[in-house]
Amino acid sequence: MIKIENVTKTYGNFCAVNDISLEVRPGEIFAFLGVNGAGKTTTIRMLTGILQPSTGRISIGDFDLEAEPEKAKAITGYIPDRPYLYAKLTGREFLYFVADLYMVEPRIAETQIDSLLLEYGLTRWQDELIENYSHGMKQRLATCAALVHSPKLLVVDEPMVGLDPHGAKLLKERFKSYAKSGMSIFLSTHSLNVAEEVADRLAIIHQGKILTTGTLDDIRALTGKADEGLEQMFLELTAGTPAEP
Repeated sequence: MIKIENVTKTYGNFCAVNDISLEVRPGEIFAFLGVNGAGKTTTIRMLTGILQPSTGRISIGDFDLEAEPEKAKAITGYIPDRPYLYAKLTGREFLYFVADLYMVEPRIAETQIDSLLLEYGLTRWQDELIENYSHGMKQRLATCAALVHSPKLLVVDEPMVGLDPHGAKLLKERFKSYAKSGMSIFLSTHSLNVAEEVADRLAIIHQGKILTTGTLDDIRALTGKADEGLEQMFLELTAGTPAEP
């Protein structure tokens, strides 16, 4: 579903992402981990078409992101860590707006919005202005917006920020359910316990380079720590000179 081939992103003399390659399979939850400044956000911005790589190639599904950006974005949903929502719209109006951007047929949009509002516990507040929503409600609405066009790929940046334990549990359960239905999920997070719990595979990026990619067992084999949790292995792999903030 995602294929990143020898991608580099530079800003002048600074190399934010250095010749990275990875693949995400259909129906897979793929965690993308790194310390602050490691290159996670730059990678996500390239993956979602906000930035273009300096060199290399990114494909989403069957579409080259540079050659066919609209087709690639049409099958992608994106939940940023700080989503921008139109405060003077109601929750339902905002979802209609997003569905229209993705050219979802009105009849299908109506059914999808009803389903998502119910799934994420927002039906009661669907006609309230977004400015009156709590932070957790806004996060759930942003999730609904990313799913309203039934994407094949969901890109998620720090999904648990501001969610209470119930909201976090719901989101983890939904991610697993979406993956079982065939959706690919690219998950960037600082919450190593979340990655350990839900990810099928993961990659660790540090100072712009991929240190390792694979399952938890693959990483245990790499570090020689058969009984270690992800947190300890992550700390060992990223020890040394810290990435820039």
